[in-house]
Amino acid sequence: MSARLAVRDLTKHYGGVQALRGVTLHVDAGEVLGVVGDNGAGKSTMLKILSGAILPSSGQVLLDGEPVRFASPAAAHDAGIATVYQDLSLAGQRDVVANFFLGKETLSRNWLARRVGWLDGKAMAAHTVSELARLRTSIPDVHLASRDLSGGQRQALAIARAAAWTGKVLLLDEPTSALGVEQQEQVLDLIRRVSAEGIAVILISHQMPDVLTELTSENLIGYITGALTGREP
Repeated sequence: MSARLAVRDLTKHYGGVQALRGVTLHVDAGEVLGVVGDNGAGKSTMLKILSGAILPSSGQVLLDGEPVRFASPAAAHDAGIATVYQDLSLAGQRDVVANFFLGKETLSRNWLARRVGWLDGKAMAAHTVSELARLRTSIPDVHLASRDLSGGQRQALAIARAAAWTGKVLLLDEPTSALGVEQQEQVLDLIRRVSAEGIAVILISHQMPDVLTELTSENLIGYITGALTGREP
């Protein structure tokens, strides 16, 4: 049976700078793979390739055993790969519901309202509450602006949103950075729940304790220590 996502001999060059050299890994459905390395090790470069933000210089990416080459993040997302970057891509002034449906808003069922572009706010709010409850995400009020949430709640919102719109792979770039100990544990618990639903998770971090915490879970298949290769530009 093929891995959900596999990478074979991936390289990336920026002129004379080699950011990745011969990276090979795989992650199965419902498993978490921790990728660990110092700043400049190439972790973010690999994530950008998998998410469709940049193209590799050479090597192969396979999704469910089939070679893929994403020309854009939209193409990767359409194939079932969602990414949560460190900046979370949340609109601070918008509420939880608006952020959950960002770019995927549901129009009103009323034909006249649809013609003028009115959204079905009630249905969107109900779906947001349902999805957050399914992943046991602790956000008490979905009508709060995202800027009024705690750091852990914002991270949880970004992860829950990504998991809700993908069925295959979730890429997480330093999901526990700048969080307190309790908030870090909440985010790690959420990652375990996401993987338990059959989504393959790649957790990129430079914090070994987070990866060692996940190693105690049945769903972690391994980790990569040290530099992936050289330097990032």
